[in-house]
Amino acid sequence: MTSIFHRQTVHPMPEAAGGEGVWLIDRDGKRYLDASGGAAVSCLGHRDPDIMRAIKDQLAALEYAHTSFFTSRPAEELADWLSGHAPMGSKSDGPAKVCFANGGSEAVEIAVKLARQYFVEKGEPARRHVIARRQSYHGNTLATLAIGDNVARKRVYGPMGPEVAHISPCYAYRRRGEDESETVYGLRVADELEAAIQALGPESVMAFVAETVSGATIGAVPPVPGYFARIREICDRHGILLILDEVMCGMGRTGTLHACEQEGIAPDLLVVAKGLAAGYMPIGAVMAAEAIFRTIAEGSGTLLQAHTFMGHPVACAAGLAVVRAIEQRG
Repeated sequence: MTSIFHRQTVHPMPEAAGGEGVWLIDRDGKRYLDASGGAAVSCLGHRDPDIMRAIKDQLAALEYAHTSFFTSRPAEELADWLSGHAPMGSKSDGPAKVCFANGGSEAVEIAVKLARQYFVEKGEPARRHVIARRQSYHGNTLATLAIGDNVARKRVYGPMGPEVAHISPCYAYRRRGEDESETVYGLRVADELEAAIQALGPESVMAFVAETVSGATIGAVPPVPGYFARIREICDRHGILLILDEVMCGMGRTGTLHACEQEGIAPDLLVVAKGLAAGYMPIGAVMAAEAIFRTIAEGSGTLLQAHTFMGHPVACAAGLAVVRAIEQRG
């Protein structure tokens, strides 16, 4: 009998006792092909010697220091690497700044709160609305459940979360009209963002949030050509921040480090997790355009989205080893 409040309480689960490459091994020695890498996490497989060595070396040096008072070398080096590879949008006139989180849900929530703090410190406190897409998934906190549209997950908690406007997903396989090309279809559903902005009032909208390639709710659905270019154009016209959630599809999953690179656009806030440390440690990150950072730095000078374990030295050491492996191994 377990003392853990497991995700499901009906069936007992096997105990994972070991791992080797693409295999998980239970305590009886039975091997399981980890074909999905857990929840799209273990992109380098299990027990990678380079990643394990980086974690052990960091533990031998320093396990934790509170980020209200200290930085650490692994956090600085991982932030430098991410910043140097970050495609940032129209509000970038310098390198991206990186804010660490402990996972994808937390990172998405930090991104949305950063958007709000940016506009408040910019002198536009009326900007408070978020627009997202139906059949999306952005996390399992109250705010990220509300931003996403996973009906089964949010059914119980829906009344507790913020109100979020939702437009159609870019799902040509199911929703494109017989008389529409993919390009025409993409522009049509992207223009739903314009309609939603007008309905809410352009001066009251702060951000549009989307998965570059959809993941956990609708399935692995890429956008049609031209869709995100129109989305970027609409956001720029109304001064709205574009937040791209690449928790699942980022970090090399689509053939480039960030999926948005293949769309020819860049966000104002870019969220990564999962493959960032390949399951070796829990970590996520938000990359913010330099103008967002500068507005806050020259205003209150205080990041209001801080968490106890953000920028954890061991997690950052794992993340740094993972991104270097992704880069060096091609």
